[in-house]
Amino acid sequence: MNSLVVYCHPNPDSFIAAMRERVVTALTDAGHDVRLTDLYGDGFDPLFSPDEHAQHREVGSHPDVAHHVADLQWCEQLVLVYPTWWSGPPAMLKGWVDRVWVRGAAWELPDGGNRLRGRLRNVRRLVVVTSHGSPKWINAVQGEAGKRLVSRTLRSTCHPLARTTWIAIYGVDRSTPGQRADFLEALPRRVAGRRRRVRTAAGG
Repeated sequence: MNSLVVYCHPNPDSFIAAMRERVVTALTDAGHDVRLTDLYGDGFDPLFSPDEHAQHREVGSHPDVAHHVADLQWCEQLVLVYPTWWSGPPAMLKGWVDRVWVRGAAWELPDGGNRLRGRLRNVRRLVVVTSHGSPKWINAVQGEAGKRLVSRTLRSTCHPLARTTWIAIYGVDRSTPGQRADFLEALPRRVAGRRRRVRTAAGG
């Protein structure tokens, strides 16, 4: 499976960075073709410029993000690894969505229509690996905006049967080293799932 991992955190020594390492290793060990995008490390510019906004109904992306669009159209599985800040993804990751998930890449709007049609039929699974400083019940009360962004909005542009997997550690600000270690230990199984059986030419 072609898996695109999009990682977003400014600190290369963070707990989120440790999550990313586990995710990439798990997918690679499971036989996936993996591409990693490190938004901070790559110096991604999240600014949705006035020119881009003025042309957002036109087909095509800005040349600066063309390779991001190519990766998105290549993958069968999209894995987002980031911390949840203020109930949602960091501004850097939201900027990646704003600039990369554009008309002609992620969606289309038929002439005279008022409902978007998804173009990312190649994406059959979306996975989020994230942390929350607060307990799960607080996120539920707040409406789980980050989860809705992925499971409803982004998923609507993908394959109609695309699955979403939400993997989160809650209350991370007060978690113990043991709790964080347990979370990391369980990540490979939760992210990679079962390895697909590879058939030979003889059907074995």
